Amino acid sequence: MAEYVVEFGKDGRPVEADGRLDAAAFHRNREPILAVLAGLLAGRSGDALEAGSGTGQHIVAFARQHPDLVWWPSDFNEAHLRSIAAWRAHAQLGNLQPPQRIDLADPSWSVAGAEGREPGALSAIFCANVIHIAPWRVAEGLFAGAGRLLRSDGLLILYGPFKRDGHHTAMSNAVFDTSLRAADPEWGVRDITEISGLANAVGLGLRETIEMPANNLILVFARAAPA
Repeated sequence: MAEYVVEFGKDGRPVEADGRLDAAAFHRNREPILAVLAGLLAGRSGDALEAGSGTGQHIVAFARQHPDLVWWPSDFNEAHLRSIAAWRAHAQLGNLQPPQRIDLADPSWSVAGAEGREPGALSAIFCANVIHIAPWRVAEGLFAGAGRLLRSDGLLILYGPFKRDGHHTAMSNAVFDTSLRAADPEWGVRDITEISGLANAVGLGLRETIEMPANNLILVFARAAPA
């Protein structure tokens, strides 16, 4: 069943004295996600953003696995930002930048410089379990930013539950979708066709769809080839 994301720190999981939060989903999906990213990001260098870093656990793992990329964590939630900073301090990785507050609902969002370093055009943007627990304008803003900030060979990588051609890929995802919309009518499992429409509008195209455990998918978007 797709993972129901709540505000970390209010989900009954332990909080370390230094502010590090722990997400149960991280322990379930870390290895499958890392396995896919190992292929997608092999040989890449430059800057990579995680949009919606949550606790910060995933981006620490990404930075360890891909030391030639400089990783920029972000989130909108202040408690999450504190946790990301604590995980960064705990990990002591030279290619992991301080977290910054980014509101994806603002289509003009950008990645600010930190510690004397300015990010270049992004090699990759990774976003997991965000657009189904946010209003549609967050998905719109994510793609607007990706269209502006990705370099010519850049990738936008989305992870989570998705519908195909208006249909859920599993009954558990349909139940999950109902629970999301009951919590907030602006939330819900998004359809790949609608998401691809956002991508096309900013010059990106769906390059690959990868099946993941627990009825999740990874969608990989890249610059559309010139006509």
